[in-house]
Amino acid sequence: MTEKQSVKNVETRAVENFLKAVYVLQQNLPHGEDRVSTNALKDALQKSAPSVTDMAQRLTESKLIDYEKYYGVRLTETGSAIALKIIRRHRLIELYLVSELSYALHEVHDEAEELEHTVSDRFIQAIAEKLGNPQFDPHGDPIPAPDGTIQSRNLQPLSELALATPARVSRLMAETPDKLQHTLDRGFTLNTIVEIVARDPFEGPLTIKLHDGQTIIGHTLAAVILVEVVG
Repeated sequence: MTEKQSVKNVETRAVENFLKAVYVLQQNLPHGEDRVSTNALKDALQKSAPSVTDMAQRLTESKLIDYEKYYGVRLTETGSAIALKIIRRHRLIELYLVSELSYALHEVHDEAEELEHTVSDRFIQAIAEKLGNPQFDPHGDPIPAPDGTIQSRNLQPLSELALATPARVSRLMAETPDKLQHTLDRGFTLNTIVEIVARDPFEGPLTIKLHDGQTIIGHTLAAVILVEVVG
């Protein structure tokens, strides 16, 4: 690889990571808002404020995002399509690592972060076909279809589930590998049926019916376990 090709690859990776970060942050904006602040992007990308602003300006010129000073950024249709393509790559790679290569769930994120920028579209399609064109990755995150569509589900944090309501663990949103592994160690694996037996007030601990027994977890942990009501 020439030095010019290496620099181009670094720039492409930076652009893809930026667009992916904007997309993810946009999904968590309060209802009615559609712009991500540069401060939020700075924290998500662990970059300096000037570098985030510079990238925002460059991608606005490329018509991948719409940036307004003091108001933040939002993806254009083209930028959103690229972000969804990278997210599809990432989540398919994670699932492949777990299901075919026996990676532990807490190990796959960093590996997928590296591979998502380097493998070909043909490789990703081959993975999808090998896995039966799955709709969800091993964390329960939806995998975008090739056309960018994503299956929607009616999920809620376990911390907000009504008492005595059976629900299925459907998505694990732990921010770090340690927190993810702790969640799994407590028995909260995907598709497990759970039910809140008791809830202490003021965001106190919850008593959960789980695997024919009971366990007590904190509100913070329950908030990153998304469930879908069953029955």
